[in-house]
Amino acid sequence: MPRRKAVKEETCPVARTVDVVGDRWSLLILRDVFDGIHRFGDIQRNLGVARNILSDRLSHLVAEDILVTRPASDGTTYQEYVLTAKGESLFPVIVAMQQWGERHLFARGERHSWLIDKGTGKPLLSMFPQTRDGQEIVHEDTEVRKPV
Repeated sequence: MPRRKAVKEETCPVARTVDVVGDRWSLLILRDVFDGIHRFGDIQRNLGVARNILSDRLSHLVAEDILVTRPASDGTTYQEYVLTAKGESLFPVIVAMQQWGERHLFARGERHSWLIDKGTGKPLLSMFPQTRDGQEIVHEDTEVRKPV
């Protein structure tokens, strides 16, 4: 079996991203933190993940500068996990995954959570890739240019 490339050797941005946030628990942790769950115990209870796995994933996300720890906002001795600017920039990724799931993984009329714009009280519009002039673009209209 060929040896897997080291992350820093990858020329594909998708491969590098998956290496950092591409496992189930990391993505669900990020979802929870975006949803306002910041304490280890609260994340653990919400996900039902083993403590050692959660600790490993949180440590990895902190090491990658996606999350940072800070003292609890309520003045207790707890620590909270909060998003860094790098972590905040994952918001469109999480939204795109949620919208894909809404379209493809729920039966018509089946109940599911919604991401709501606080300003309007309405669900977000569907995200899609756009050309520089704002037109929707599909994958057939793109190509990947690999470094030589």
